[in-house]
Amino acid sequence: MSPRSAASSAIEETNTCIALPQRAAVDVRMYGKRVPGGASPLVVHFHGGAFVAGGLDNGSTVARLLAGAGAVVVSLAYPLAPAHPFPEGVEAGYDVLAWVHKHRVRLAGQGARVFLAGEEAGGNLAAAVAVMSRDRAHPPLAGQILLSPMLDPCVGTASLRAAAAERLATGCSDTNACKFADGWHQYLRCPMDAEHPYAVPGISRRLAGLAPTLVLSGADDPLRDEARVYAERLRSAGIAVTYQVLPTAQGWPDALLLPANSECVCASAVQQQFRAFFDATRPVLKPAADGAGSC
Repeated sequence: MSPRSAASSAIEETNTCIALPQRAAVDVRMYGKRVPGGASPLVVHFHGGAFVAGGLDNGSTVARLLAGAGAVVVSLAYPLAPAHPFPEGVEAGYDVLAWVHKHRVRLAGQGARVFLAGEEAGGNLAAAVAVMSRDRAHPPLAGQILLSPMLDPCVGTASLRAAAAERLATGCSDTNACKFADGWHQYLRCPMDAEHPYAVPGISRRLAGLAPTLVLSGADDPLRDEARVYAERLRSAGIAVTYQVLPTAQGWPDALLLPANSECVCASAVQQQFRAFFDATRPVLKPAADGAGSC
């Protein structure tokens, strides 16, 4: 393990590598540390990059916000397309989740609850691993956190078209739509993959039984509509969902992929959402029956 000390943050960061039984080892960066005598939320985090780019540094913005909200975070450098198309990233993510769950007490304390989180393409992978975890009945999840999740391979929502039109009107090229379309093209091996719920959890026909979900996007977020639609579908399936469009979130999802910046104008609002979600997903303790524990 190699420790990293961030001058602008008191959050402890450690780079390490997780050996997986059936695939290549995965590099991870761990944020935060176990609190003696307590239990912290334990989050497996996926960075963005349209499936084809990004890494541990790009994931540091969201990972530090999660850690600042009280979580221990394991952020992974999952295998990228096109060298590693679907389902390699999802399967690697699931294996890391299983490893984290196995070592949860050592990482975050007795009773630590395990969450998934991701932004942009990482939001897709987090959502897909949540579906996979439900289907395989392990590991149990306390919740999933999706920020500007990339869930629509058709790349044709109204919010994306509006963002493209605004960029063209100001003389900018529509780089986001091209990036997302190319990312999907590189990630999916064939058109049939677009119908697989582990590749595109947004079109999954069965969403019941998933963990409680927090979905965040910004007012100018081109991925806002696909985030909202997924939140609505989860709610219709009986899942406890919080969906928020944060007015201070500007330039999402691109702003989430920059190296961590503690001065981000939306940092306070995002961390408030994280803390509220961690609190809301705490298990309800049943009162002891009359006379229980008495001698």
